[in-house]
Amino acid sequence: MLVLPAIDLKGGQAVQLRQGDFDQARQYGDPAAAAARWLAAGTQYLHIVDLDAAAAGHPVNGAAVTAIVSETAKAGVPVQLGGGLRTLADVAAALGAGVSRVVVGTAAAKSPDLAEAMVQRFGAERIVVSLDAKDGVVATHAWRMQSRYSVQELAAELVNRGVGRFVYTDITQDGTLTAPNTAATRALVETTGAAVIAAGGVTTTDHVRALAAAGCEGAIVGTALYEGHMTLQDAQAAAAGAATGTGH
Repeated sequence: MLVLPAIDLKGGQAVQLRQGDFDQARQYGDPAAAAARWLAAGTQYLHIVDLDAAAAGHPVNGAAVTAIVSETAKAGVPVQLGGGLRTLADVAAALGAGVSRVVVGTAAAKSPDLAEAMVQRFGAERIVVSLDAKDGVVATHAWRMQSRYSVQELAAELVNRGVGRFVYTDITQDGTLTAPNTAATRALVETTGAAVIAAGGVTTTDHVRALAAAGCEGAIVGTALYEGHMTLQDAQAAAAGAATGTGH
């Protein structure tokens, strides 16, 4: 299982929100410096979210994204980018800028037809759908609105349309340093058969092991890494140990 350090962008800075609240943002400085930190620590993949773009509905922190992708490209480390990517043109621009995968949320919840079109145009390996859940319902527009779908309903619809990878976030856990919603994540893995990357509340190596045991392809970790609750190396070792059954 991959461990993906998160770099969330707001106002050109690296931040972490609590439960998606823009008014509760912990500041972590220069995004390129954060990327360099995780590259030096041996990350295999980076997860970037343009929070301002998610709120605005179109890409905003392009300069910060470009700076990060420039650094990761030198190291041969891929990046997935989410936030405000709601058109085919937005996705094409992100992929053209060197991003390996794009993460779409609001666009897919508003129009499964558009998600299907993205998969058909760019390939299933390059499109990830973010299922951001609050009380089992998919949230949209930077988590400020509710869609008409439950997580399971939207996931099933999108799998039928060719989507093969999801990021699942329990909003109530995100940035709280508590625990991920492992049960709901496991249910998504089992019912969809898709690759699932877990996010929200991943704080300890035990959490990483539990998500790996639940069949997750990856775990996104943000606040816990920035605040020193675990190191990236320890998280990666826990993921590898769970995969091999050693428990280390």
